[in-house]
Amino acid sequence: MKLYKYSLFLLTILLCVACFEDETTEATRPLSEITIEKIMVGDDCIDSVCNIGKNEVLKFVPIVSQTNEEKLLTYTWEVDLKVCSHDTEYEFVGKDLGTFKCRLIVENSDGKSFYPFIINVNSEYEEGITVLSRDAEGRSMLSFMQTPMNPGEEAVFTKGDCFEVNNPDINFASNPTDIIHGNEFLVISCMGGDTGEDVPTIYYLNEKTLVVENMVEVPEYPDFKPVKLLLPKVMTDGIYPVLCKDGNVYEFSPSEAVVQRPTKLQSNYAQSTIVINDGYYYDILLWDNRLKALARMYYGYGPFYCSTEYNYMYTDTMTVEQFQEKNYFKDQKDFVCMVRVNMTKEQQKTETDETIVITAGGINWNYLRLYTGFWLEGTAESTYLADNGGFSIAGIPVNLNDKTPVIANRTYKTMFFADGNKIRCWHYMTDRIDLNKVLQTVGTESAVITGFEISSDHKKTYVAFYEPEQEGLNGSVWVIDTDKGTVLERYDNVCYQPVKILYKYK
Repeated sequence: MKLYKYSLFLLTILLCVACFEDETTEATRPLSEITIEKIMVGDDCIDSVCNIGKNEVLKFVPIVSQTNEEKLLTYTWEVDLKVCSHDTEYEFVGKDLGTFKCRLIVENSDGKSFYPFIINVNSEYEEGITVLSRDAEGRSMLSFMQTPMNPGEEAVFTKGDCFEVNNPDINFASNPTDIIHGNEFLVISCMGGDTGEDVPTIYYLNEKTLVVENMVEVPEYPDFKPVKLLLPKVMTDGIYPVLCKDGNVYEFSPSEAVVQRPTKLQSNYAQSTIVINDGYYYDILLWDNRLKALARMYYGYGPFYCSTEYNYMYTDTMTVEQFQEKNYFKDQKDFVCMVRVNMTKEQQKTETDETIVITAGGINWNYLRLYTGFWLEGTAESTYLADNGGFSIAGIPVNLNDKTPVIANRTYKTMFFADGNKIRCWHYMTDRIDLNKVLQTVGTESAVITGFEISSDHKKTYVAFYEPEQEGLNGSVWVIDTDKGTVLERYDNVCYQPVKILYKYK
């Protein structure tokens, strides 16, 4: 009986084995592995990061291969972990600004392969040179040149007025005077014209779209003719000065969109001013024309003045006689101009902020290199205030004043200033300015330089100028090598007479 049972069990196993399909050959065959060789956009192969402009359309065409048998492939396109398409090719439309994490998944019955990449949808005004200009009648224009987003792309200025293109229903006030970049906005000031509708105005433009998000019209003050917006890059709910054409100051509250008469800066000031803003730290330097002294507003407090004791003075605590006795600049004659020395990000980590102040009396000129800490309370160290004791200009008159375009940099220790169509260069660590030496000339003999800007690494200096004898778009921007002075790029007839040029960073 036992033998019968075991025999029956063995017979059952043999029958089961006979019915099982032999897949030994199939199990050991080579797999058909997938390789996503590249993804093409037109004739170009995309990298791991793809930069495009807003509303730009890209058609992605993958190039895929399999190692062995050509098996059926399925495709999955993902954007920010959301499945967008199963088509072989995929069309992406940059409707929204931002960074998008993308992935192509290609699979067959043997496995799958992945191709991750990132798409940055950038504004056409993301980063680059911005020029505020005016025509012969004072009409305003805003121009922009996008820094190339991808290697090999050519930098070109946008056509037309960027303000008008993005704000077709808003009138751009005439006689523009200043533009700054702060709090994710481009802030523009205009003096306006003679008509009741063309009034002094401050505009807030979205930094990405250049669409006006707020504007302040000021018709109630006849002497409010804004020239300089003394606003920091990081604006809080505070009140900030606006320097006007005649040297008077008004106060502006960005959060409340209100302009009012001054409560602190009530003197008359030169147009050469400096705003220092590094994070929380906020300083304004102005030259007081009446007191002939350098005034400082520290985070809204002041004004404080530079004294002979390398400290600060506060006029509310002393008489006029006491002030004049302690005024550091009492023997410095007339104020000429001042300029903040640009520093790279690396220099800012280890070096002290520096301002050059130039004064003159006839052909006897003086300059001082002022450091940020020289007005700190209780400071009496003369190292904070370096006076060179005067410098020579060889008796040649210098066309340099508080309206002359100037720029300085720490890398090469040079200061450029405009003289008609000429760029004069002064190595400010030395005592002599050689006016017979010209770093570079731009345009024709009648061209007039109106502004400078410098790249973050100091290697390039942007020069804005115009041709008074030309009509229409008579403004140009040339790019020169800061060290050698050679012309690197030319962008001719891209705007009207430049009022202000700045590099808008991303």
